[in-house]
Amino acid sequence: MAEILKPVPVEDLKLTEKSDGSVNSTNESPAFLAEDPKLDRALLWRRDAVLIPIMGLLYMLLFLDRTNIANARALGIGKPNGLEMSLNMPSNGYNVALSIFYIPFVLAEVPANLILNLNKIRPGLFLGGQMLLLGILGMCQGLTRTYGGLLALRFLMGVFEASLPAGATYMISMYYTKRQAAVRFAWFFNFALLGPFFSGLLAYAIVNLEGVGGYEGWRWIFIIEGLMTVFISVFVILGCPNFPQHAQGWFLRAAERDRLIAQLEASRGAETKGSAVDTAVSVWKVLVDWRIHLFTAVFFCCDVTASSVAAFSPTILTELGWTATTAQLFTMPVWASGIVASFVVTWLASRLNRRAPFIFGCITLQLVGWIIMRVYAQPAGVRYLALFFMSMGTFPQMPLLMAWLSANLRGRKYLAVGMAWMVGFGNCANFVSSNVFITTERPRYPTGFSTGLGFTVLGLVLVTLGTGLLVLKNRRREAARAQMSDAERECYDEVYFKFVY
Repeated sequence: MAEILKPVPVEDLKLTEKSDGSVNSTNESPAFLAEDPKLDRALLWRRDAVLIPIMGLLYMLLFLDRTNIANARALGIGKPNGLEMSLNMPSNGYNVALSIFYIPFVLAEVPANLILNLNKIRPGLFLGGQMLLLGILGMCQGLTRTYGGLLALRFLMGVFEASLPAGATYMISMYYTKRQAAVRFAWFFNFALLGPFFSGLLAYAIVNLEGVGGYEGWRWIFIIEGLMTVFISVFVILGCPNFPQHAQGWFLRAAERDRLIAQLEASRGAETKGSAVDTAVSVWKVLVDWRIHLFTAVFFCCDVTASSVAAFSPTILTELGWTATTAQLFTMPVWASGIVASFVVTWLASRLNRRAPFIFGCITLQLVGWIIMRVYAQPAGVRYLALFFMSMGTFPQMPLLMAWLSANLRGRKYLAVGMAWMVGFGNCANFVSSNVFITTERPRYPTGFSTGLGFTVLGLVLVTLGTGLLVLKNRRREAARAQMSDAERECYDEVYFKFVY
């Protein structure tokens, strides 16, 4: 029985990925590779029901813990018991507090994902344990009495959050075929958007806790949301499955695991077992791969808008005339529009198996939003509308870019480093957004709005360049294959696969 269930090397199988992401076997193969749509749907449903909610809740709470400082600040602008005055923050103190989080976050992303890839510590314990520590630190933000204490806590939060978003995207890349991944990245990313979506509602409710226990209202935002993170971390530790090749027990039986691995290999190559090609590749070779840096640069440009919306939309809405508590509620429709747009756009992209055209469309929406902000249209409702354009243009892009890079990488090491690099260095955009919205320039913020517009234009140029390079590479590949024998083509395809765009 063990021999029957042992996966056949992918080069010995004639497998093709069908439109629904399942695998069609066209040769004599073991029983677990026989066509069984019902079982394939059940396996897909099980992954969707277990992996995506766990990874999504993880990312949602991380995003919430990362952005709740914006809500805490907005509740107390100009008040002696607000965040800035309570901690005696300097004029640029809020910008520094945003920036210091991302220093360790960026530097630790790739090493953390390489450690996760070794699988010496199972993913649930590795990710959930760090989430537990992050929740404790987030809660302590509400207890600190000094500005220096806040900076120290946010630096440590960056240390423990570093591996979590990249680790979660790596897990999704390992469990889904190229075609399945785009929609799952959207589900995953939309969990993150639910964080700031509910954060506005939570901040609105928490304002009534002003003075309870001797704490200002803004402190309760950190305390309650930190406790939520600690609570959810327990479920991540206990429920997160291992990598596909090691999954077992309640999540996958042996035959199901082998069938899933065969499907993943049919889509991505023999990366799920750690193929010889993969293990022979050095980290440095991965780090100089142009695909990783190009897609990361596009993600960076997109994230300038995302981080600007996350960190400054409550402040901007307050300065448009709404009270601080009302502004918290008015952020919710902005996030909701991004969530709906992400589902619609990624579903269409997955259905049509195209990414670049939809990213071009999203960038166009971003440009409209930034242009409205830059010209500073006076009616508050017009600038509020601009936030919707920015949200609907930005948040569908991010899962599409993750799926696009993932689909164009082969091998566990490439995926581990590539996804970490994109999330880590892509998030360097927060250094930009946290320092270009200068307090003395409120409410027009010409530096902030001009910078956002400039990076969006740059993103458009980079997507155009990247798409052109992928098309050119594919044409050269097809020209080379046309001059080969069938046996040579088979060997060639194992090393040089077709890019998607």
